[in-house]
Amino acid sequence: MEFDLTAHLKFSDNLPQGADIELQKAIDDANSVLFIKGVPHSSMKEAGRIIEWHTHANELCIRIVSGRYTRAHEALLRFRKALGMTIGAKYRIGIRGYDINEFIIKMEAEAPVQVKLPFVKEISYDEKLLTLQLAVSEQDVENKIPDRIVNLVEEKIKQQLYGTKLENWELVWESAQKKVHFRRDPTEELKRRQWIKHGISRGQWIFGPQITKVFSTFERIIEKEILEKLGYSEMIFPKMVPWEVWKRSGHARGVYPEIYYVSSPKSRDPEYWEDVTDYYKVTNEIPLELIRQKIDDPLGGMCYAQCPSFWPFMQGETIASQSLPVKVFDRSGTSHRYESGGIHGIERVDEFHRIEIVWVGNSDQVNKAAQELEKRYAHIFNDILDLEWRIARVTPWFMAQEGLIDTSSDRSVGTVDYEAYLPYRGERTESEWLEFQNVSVNGDKYPHGFNVKTQKGELWSGCSGIGLERWAAAFFAQKGLDIEFWPQKFAKLVAKLPDGIKFL
Repeated sequence: MEFDLTAHLKFSDNLPQGADIELQKAIDDANSVLFIKGVPHSSMKEAGRIIEWHTHANELCIRIVSGRYTRAHEALLRFRKALGMTIGAKYRIGIRGYDINEFIIKMEAEAPVQVKLPFVKEISYDEKLLTLQLAVSEQDVENKIPDRIVNLVEEKIKQQLYGTKLENWELVWESAQKKVHFRRDPTEELKRRQWIKHGISRGQWIFGPQITKVFSTFERIIEKEILEKLGYSEMIFPKMVPWEVWKRSGHARGVYPEIYYVSSPKSRDPEYWEDVTDYYKVTNEIPLELIRQKIDDPLGGMCYAQCPSFWPFMQGETIASQSLPVKVFDRSGTSHRYESGGIHGIERVDEFHRIEIVWVGNSDQVNKAAQELEKRYAHIFNDILDLEWRIARVTPWFMAQEGLIDTSSDRSVGTVDYEAYLPYRGERTESEWLEFQNVSVNGDKYPHGFNVKTQKGELWSGCSGIGLERWAAAFFAQKGLDIEFWPQKFAKLVAKLPDGIKFL
């Protein structure tokens, strides 16, 4: 990797005669001492160096080149500070700022990065060398924009190397095969029996009394077999998520194609909206273009994943040791996700119902809580729902959502997925199974992002989202919709399905 930067430093007054001698000394000191601080001895050749310079009136033009160590823009910041102390002290003139005239970064890459990048005015590729020409200001350099651009490009190169799915899949455990006596698409059967109907919005269902009874039975099982037995307390998490939360949780890295955005009105004054209401009264049509002019920029979005909304409750706090592990859950509202890959049935929807389980503690406590949860899920899926299912270790959900590669060497940090066989999709070994549950150990991701500490040691967290639609899709696909064919324990808990609503 190579950085090549040319900058003009501007002084508060013209440089006096004889200043070139002091400047040469400052540059020599920078190259031999200042720029090599903290650089490994074996990598000295990669440290930044000023290779050209000249002065004119009140300006000093310098060209700095470097490898990965003391990168050119970092060397510029070091040099500016040191120069201000030496030249300022002797000649009583200060540095007013600097302009970046040219900034070129060269990186090795197996293939070109075919995207438009912020702060990059030109990208070229030749003989496995990617060349970026940056357009950055003094403030951009101060804000470490060049380093973030490099990280972004390296991330995109990895994505091209590993493929777009970014998910590593490793089978951990598989249940015994179950006898198949239902092979229809459960969503189509639910529609035929009018247990569900499409909502007006995209990817939205209205659930009738029968399937709602199944959902509520799932919830009672979860409450009794998991939440009560494992000591989780109920909380209510916000369902409108501001940008600040997603910045701290990491979702701001890549959530944009899948969130429903939320904007507020520019004014609450009815007169401000009178032209909108009048237009509708006359036309019976919603004047969307007019409404766009009267709302502010998105202040965030609707709940995409419930876990992040919990963390502002903990933000900036130090948790007392006696409160660990913290074990809470939320079931207070719907989550919303624009399924850009396409919606299907009741299992892939834009509006869905989940119970989110979150636990916080030291690494041992968090891993223990995850193991306890996994045992309770196994009990439910085996002994109550009698499902055919399997467990796989996959790319952590938060890394997939943020567009990252799973490079963690810590096997205790990560996600396990629970997948169910769907007979209507085909044979077990050839068809796609449904991911209907997961358990994630997230390490220190959230405590670090939200600046949460404990009295002693490190703080970790885990989460597990229980999607009622996914549970129903897995159960109905294997067991059908007739209660007499359901596992005895579950059928007993349901007791009797409502008659539903009859239509003429």
